[in-house]
Parts: sequence; C-alpha cells; structure tokens
Amino acid sequence: MKKSVKIILEVVLFILCIGLVVLIVRSIMKPVNFEKQRSYRESVAIQRLKDIRTLQVAYKSVNGKFVSTVDSLAEFYNNGKMEIVMQVGSMDDSLAVAHTDKVKKSARKKLSGEDLLKLYEAGDKNLVFNVATKIPVKDTLFLGRIDFVVDSLKYIPFSNGEPVIMDAAVKTVTGVQVPLFEAKMPYKSLLRGLDKQLIVNLNSERKDMNRYEGLQVGSISAPNNNAGNWE
Repeated sequence: MKKSVKIILEVVLFILCIGLVVLIVRSIMKPVNFEKQRSYRESVAIQRLKDIRTLQVAYKSVNGKFVSTVDSLAEFYNNGKMEIVMQVGSMDDSLAVAHTDKVKKSARKKLSGEDLLKLYEAGDKNLVFNVATKIPVKDTLFLGRIDFVVDSLKYIPFSNGEPVIMDAAVKTVTGVQVPLFEAKMPYKSLLRGLDKQLIVNLNSERKDMNRYEGLQVGSISAPNNNAGNWE
C-alpha cells in the first residue's frame, strides 16, 4: 500500500472516529439538555399557575366562586377591590385598650369598627380596634413582584401564545356545594420546540402513572384544595 493511500485512510478513519464520538456525545446529552430545559420551563409555568391560583382564591373570597377564564381574573386584578381587616392602635398598649373599653361601655349603642374609626379620625388617637376596609386588588396582591404581568397569565409560556386551559364549577362534595377550579398547561405546549420523541416518552410515562401529561393546579373532577400536581 502506498504511503499516500495509507495516510488518506488514516485521516478518513480519524474523521469517522471523531464523528462517532460526536454522535455518542449528542446521544448522551440530548436527554440531559431536555431535562434541563424542561426543569427551567416548568419553573416558569409553575409560578404562573401559582399566580392564577392566588387570583382565583382572592376572587372567590370576594364573589363566593371561581371563574373559568383568565380574562376575568385580569379584570378582577385591574378593577376589583378586596376587603381587608386593618388594626388601628396596638393591643399591647394596655392604657389604650382600657380606654377603648371605657368608650365602648359609655356609648349608647354597640360601636362598630367604623364607629370607632370616626372617633379616631375626630381626634381620639388612644383607641384600639379593627376595621374592615376595601382596597384595590392591585394594591394588595403581588406587591414588589417586578416579574408579575397580569396580561401574560392567560398564555402557556414557551408555547407561542397558546392559552392556559382553565375551567370552574360548583359541585356537591359530601353533601356540600363546593366551588372548584383547575388550570392546565399540557407538556405538548409547554415543551414546544424540544425533542418530540422525548416529549412523547414523557407523556406516555405520565399516562402510565395515571397523572396529567403536563402541569395542573386545582381540579374540578377530584377536589384537592387547589393543590398543584408538582406539590
């Protein structure tokens, strides 16, 4: 065999070896990279589902039920109000507590929190009481959350604009009417653009375990106290 031919064969074999190594590394790293991307996307999706749950619970505290659309939650956040209980004064101030009791006993009628607030605003700053007041939802929830954008809640992250699947219902549970809701993000949408076969494998694995093929918070078919399936 001529020396030149031998050199050519050696170069070809070397290139083939390098190519084989690259293929093996890619094969090994493919599921690793998939799990890394899946973990990151799930963390973003879970926070969004938690925010939906927070708004749903707040909405129910005001209206007695959940809603089936994220648009309704956004409207509630932007324009709704919530009742909160505010404490005026300190219960640790024994003199103020004693003074408040004296004012209540001397009154001709039972004083409500609103009545005590009027006395407080009129100048009696030694009163201690609780009073219910209504404030805008946006001034109560998600304060300090620079990453919170209410208009993004309706979309599944990384899905190219697919909407969150949400529903609400009132069902009888052990003889009691119970408001329920659920919000879902299927993996086929959340993991869009990742390896299709690995997504199929993941969905098959979840189905075999009788678990939802994606992320979900709450349930209208199996009440779970608004828990997320990642918890």
